[in-house]
This record gives sequence, C-alpha cells and structure tokens, in this order.
Amino acid sequence: MHGLIIGLPRQAAARAHSGENRFMTSLAGIRVLDLSRVLAGPWCAQTLADLGADVIKIERPGAGDDTRGWGPPFMKDEAGQDTAEAAYYLGTNRNKRSVTCDIAQPAGQALIRELVKHCDVFVENFKVGDMARYGLDHASLKTLQPKLVYCSITGFGQTGPYRERAGYDYAIQGMGGLMSVTGERDDLGGGPQKVGVAVADLFTGMYATVAILAALRHAERTGEGQYIDMALLDTQVAMLANLGANYLVSGVAPGRAGNAHQNIVPYQVFEVAPAADGSKDHMIVAVGNDTQYAKFCEVAGRPDLAADPRFARNRDRVRHRDMLVPLLEDVMKGRGKAEWLAALEAAKVPCGAINNLAEVFEDPQVKERGMVTSWRHPLQPQLRLVSSPMKLGVTPVRSAMPPPMLGQHTDEVLRELLQWPEDRLQELRKGKVI
Repeated sequence: MHGLIIGLPRQAAARAHSGENRFMTSLAGIRVLDLSRVLAGPWCAQTLADLGADVIKIERPGAGDDTRGWGPPFMKDEAGQDTAEAAYYLGTNRNKRSVTCDIAQPAGQALIRELVKHCDVFVENFKVGDMARYGLDHASLKTLQPKLVYCSITGFGQTGPYRERAGYDYAIQGMGGLMSVTGERDDLGGGPQKVGVAVADLFTGMYATVAILAALRHAERTGEGQYIDMALLDTQVAMLANLGANYLVSGVAPGRAGNAHQNIVPYQVFEVAPAADGSKDHMIVAVGNDTQYAKFCEVAGRPDLAADPRFARNRDRVRHRDMLVPLLEDVMKGRGKAEWLAALEAAKVPCGAINNLAEVFEDPQVKERGMVTSWRHPLQPQLRLVSSPMKLGVTPVRSAMPPPMLGQHTDEVLRELLQWPEDRLQELRKGKVI
C-alpha cells in the first residue's frame, strides 16, 4: 500500500517527516481505483479524493458515468447555451482523474488488473457476480495486491435472498422504512413521501468511506487488505436511528409525523403571520428541553402553558401533543417570521427559517463558511459547485474541478503508473478498449 509518506514527491515526503505537513492532504499517497457510477460509489470516492487520495475514475469509453447525461440542468457555456456537462455529474466527481476502459473486453480486464497493482483501494457497485465474471472480484485481485481494500456497494449486499436484485435509492427508502415515517400524518391527509435527496445512496457512500478508512488503517498496521460489503438496505435500516430503536423497544411501529418530531414537542414547522405579499409564511421551532420550552412560552406571552402540568415536561407534551399544538398554532400566527426569529434567537430558543436553495446560497453563514467553490472550466469561466463540508486544521481538503472530459487522464495515468509507450496505447484505442 502507498502509505502516507510512500509515493509522495521528495519535497512533500521531507516536509511530512519534519512535521511540516500544512501543504499535505490527509490521504496523500493513497490511490483509489473507482469503478463505481451514479451516486453511492462516486460519493464515497469523492470524499476520499477530497481528503487527498488519488482517485482514478474508470468510465466506459464513449459513454462514461451514467450521470454525465442526467440533465437538464446542464452547465452553460460562455454564450449561455447548454453544454453536455450535467450538473448531477459535476456535483459528485470532483478531485478525480477520468480514465476510459471497457472492462467487458479481456484487454480491458487485463488493464484493470495492471492498475490494481498500483492501488490501495478498489471501489465498485456492479451487480453481484459481475466482477467475478470479469475476473475482477476480490478473490482474484487480492492475489495481485494483498493489501488491497476492496469495497463493493450494492442495493442488498452479497448475501441474502435479495442479493441479485437491483437496488435503487427510491425503492430502498420504501423497503427500509424511511417512507413510512416521512410525510404528513395519515389523519391529516398525508401519505408516504421520499426524502428530497437520495439519502440512502449518500449515507451508504459515507459509511463506505468510513469503512475504507478503517480498513486502510488495518492494512497499514498489518499488511493485510480486506473485503467490504456495503448495502443500501443495510444502511437505510441503520439510519432509522432513534425511530428504529423506538420500535424495537416499544414494539409499536411509528407512523408519519409530518414536520413534527416523534419524541419531542414542540419541534415542528409552524405557520406564522402572512408574508409582506400576503402569502402564507412558515418557520421552524425546535424546542429541545423543558428549559427551552419555558423560554419559548415566555417569548410567546403564554407562561401558563409552561406551568400547566399537562405540558411542563417533554414526556407530558408528547402525550398531550394534540392538545398543545393547536394552542401554539394560534399563538404563532400572531406575529411575522422576522419578529419571531429575532425574539426566539435572543432567548436562545432553537428556531429557523425555511429557505429555498436560492436563499441557502445567499445566506451569509453559508458564504462565510466557503460552501461554494468556483472553477474556471474550459467551457464556463466561472463554474460554481458545492464545496466539501470537511474543514481540517492541518491537512486541508483538496479542491479540484471534476474531470470535464471523458477519459481526460487516460494517457496520463497509463504512462505514469504503467509506463506504457504510445504504440501500446494506440493499440488499445484501435480495439476500443480505451
């Protein structure tokens, strides 16, 4: 395995040995071969790339990652016309190098095996059994690179009755219970609702990242690689968190609660006085304990609701939710959002606005935290994308544009790692392997 020192340029290695590592990234020297596409796998690989790993993204010649074409929206060029660059792809593949390889061909499989000898991590999200048919499964590759950390990401994992099924985020949110607790209450006309972003994919990508880092630590200490079996359904069940525990402890399956909290009251969206244009307006009140509740009642001009034994403690407010919430709804409609936010924030009562994405990216806190990065793309002089949220004090995250061209780094990587001459690259091109 390329350790945190091995494989670095000489000057960087010297700085690392001397403790002067402010120019280094946390995973400098780690190389990842990423055969995943769409979201869960690329999200994992992007996080590793943010932390400094050299991520080589393997894409199909002529097509690439499916998400390259998942638009609109597409990035616009300087003339304001759509390009072929889908926003979806751009948001999940920063800090990577793109190499094309047709793994359906024996020559493509051989190329991957050669690259594996120079890599520490292998990430794939093909259907169960596909990698074995290509000779690229863990059992085959670990003979070439014993320290290899091999991570497979599938919908249902490598075992169990559903192992051969295709698993997509939407279906997993349903099967894994998330949609049963997301959406308005049934008695208020609600129904199952998926989350607005693909959280099963994203959480699986993040859990995979954590598992890979742990396995790299083990390989660094022992010289032994290992296989990681990540499944979207497993992750979705795990991320039920307190609601999963609620069911296992009580035996009662929780239902949908809309914008309210299952275990805390008042912790929900409230309608407030109409906005300046007369439209309905809303905000969040997120009272987390009894002290905050008493402060909330004081700000609201209803200290009696804090003294009332039916509502004094959270356990009582949860039990009497249907009595308390209508009283609070009437109170909240008496003032506008700005007035409520100012008063509650001054009293240290957790609350918040409900922003659309235009408001999110104009928020002064979001700007101050540097959550948007701008790059000069070949087709767009100012490409703006969301930044990594990780802020490390000594080894900062990387910030490089997603590879704009399919296969942009193919020649660079094959020359750098394998030292293959031009005539060999030309031969692979003729055979449409790369």
